[in-house]
Amino acid sequence: MTIRHGCFFSYAHGQHTYMSKFKDDLIDALKCYLEPHFDNEDELFVDSEQLGGGDDLDEKIARALCESVCMVAIYTPKYEAHGYTRREFAAMQLIERERKQWYSLPSHLIIPVILTRHPGGLPPQIAGPGMYVDFSRYTLASRDLKANPEFIPDIEKIVHRIAEHYHCLKRSTPPGHDCSRFVLPEIPPEWRAIPPPHFPR
Repeated sequence: MTIRHGCFFSYAHGQHTYMSKFKDDLIDALKCYLEPHFDNEDELFVDSEQLGGGDDLDEKIARALCESVCMVAIYTPKYEAHGYTRREFAAMQLIERERKQWYSLPSHLIIPVILTRHPGGLPPQIAGPGMYVDFSRYTLASRDLKANPEFIPDIEKIVHRIAEHYHCLKRSTPPGHDCSRFVLPEIPPEWRAIPPPHFPR
């Protein structure tokens, strides 16, 4: 296995400025602070930057996940509503189970970043064991993340976690491990029960 990406960037696509500006700001900040930690690997895999129109999407996503050190998942209620983002999340959970056999994981491979909270609270997949980073105070008036003292400590936590896994993975990947064999799992069920419809009496 060749490590090609510091982290796989998992997010639900948005059409408007709030979601897209946060995504771009976070990508820029992580690339800046991750660069000193890597040899020749890309800091991030972002589908909007690295997939072409003719690509076999499932195959490319599966390979990129396998060749990534960690995953950063931008959590919004929209994230859990989309089957494909839940599928990426489940795929990285499978990769984590495999890597547990290679080295003692210092933390989970998935780093949830909270942009917008669900009115019903965070699902256990996000709020459960491990670290999530809360950026829900981010607004369109927020300064550039990479230079904003309010957010830099959270960026540093994410970077430290990815760098720690990177060095573990470099030392511990079994010879001959082939990421082309990894396939995405089926789309997992909804993360929270959908209440039955309420009909007027």
